[in-house]
Amino acid sequence: CSSLAIGTTTGYRLFSLSSVEQLDQVHESNEIPDVYIVERLFSSSLVVVVSHAKPQQMNVYHFKKGTEICNYSYSSKILSIRLNRQRLVVCLEESIYIHNIKDMKLLKTILDTPPNTTGLCALSINHANSYLAYPGSATSGEIVLYDGNTLKTACTIPAHDGPLAALTFNSTGSKLASASEKGTVIRVFSIPGGQKLYEFRRGMKRYVNISSLVFSMDSQFLCASSNTETVHIFKLEHLTDSRPEEPPTWSGYMGKMFQAATNYLPAQVSGMMSQDRAFATVRLNISGQRNICALSTIQKLPRLLVTTSDGHLYIYNLDPQDGGECVLIKNHSLLGSGKMEENKENDLQPPVPQSYAATVARQSTVPSTSTMPGYSEDGGALRGEVIPEHEFATGPVCLDDENEFPPVSI
Repeated sequence: CSSLAIGTTTGYRLFSLSSVEQLDQVHESNEIPDVYIVERLFSSSLVVVVSHAKPQQMNVYHFKKGTEICNYSYSSKILSIRLNRQRLVVCLEESIYIHNIKDMKLLKTILDTPPNTTGLCALSINHANSYLAYPGSATSGEIVLYDGNTLKTACTIPAHDGPLAALTFNSTGSKLASASEKGTVIRVFSIPGGQKLYEFRRGMKRYVNISSLVFSMDSQFLCASSNTETVHIFKLEHLTDSRPEEPPTWSGYMGKMFQAATNYLPAQVSGMMSQDRAFATVRLNISGQRNICALSTIQKLPRLLVTTSDGHLYIYNLDPQDGGECVLIKNHSLLGSGKMEENKENDLQPPVPQSYAATVARQSTVPSTSTMPGYSEDGGALRGEVIPEHEFATGPVCLDDENEFPPVSI
């Protein structure tokens, strides 16, 4: 969540997300038009690009050197690509290809997968746990968990009744979140066991298409956005054991009654009653547009980032203690010259100084990127983990090149 890649009708662009005020364009390429997939390997110079002109061909570039590393063609249109420092996964409608990213060799082809028209799949960014998740059925919400290191199926998870719409791993690959096409319930499972850990209800009034589902790097928050104007952020915590004694109010009394009643109800019903509501929300100024969200730490404060298909990046402050309505603090145009766009008065929501002040005042308690657990850029492993030398296989992709890190600057 430290950089942003966008595909456009003229090519693709890469941005750095290290500052709220300034949007830095790292690279722009106009060599291939109509790019609909562009995936960057974290902050390295390796990018994978797919164009509408050749939707069956994957091009892998070293953009800093301006060279093409390789290209592969497949039997049908490429729907999605996922990559970490160990694996590159190409998803077609009815098959999945797994490459070794060090030399781009094809390691495994998973054929005859259920029809997956959106190319839905997720790959753990932590290559020590290179788990791959994809739909196991076109009619139900079954998830296939596949081990990208051993190249074997780990388990199947009966996650939802209806077909899947969104999948995402946390940064360590120890949790998997999912949503169905109904979009009303989001579930989080342990990996690789597949046990249900959390269940969040996004809403019951209307079905929505959840297009983006993402964990924060510390796995404390889970963000979901859809084709509606509301973005929901859930907090992953168990309140039943640590909840303080509630005051003797009518609502508190009724709450205890419901909590006690869940012990005598069927699991499906009791699960419904103990749903957690959203910890924080955002009301976007647009509705019906596809968007992608990220929870990131920028300038030592937690931020919610929302990128919309019309080419804008919205940055919100997230109060990690009290939640509530997130405050819009910046709006950048991604299709201009790469410079920041000045905020327009009608783009900003009414300011909530209390929430913003509360967030800023607590910045000393927010973990910085240097201490936050999860994925690191020092070779792709968990902090403190030594990467075996054999993982740095010789080949055209020299990911152990010290010049590749820290992030490229042009």
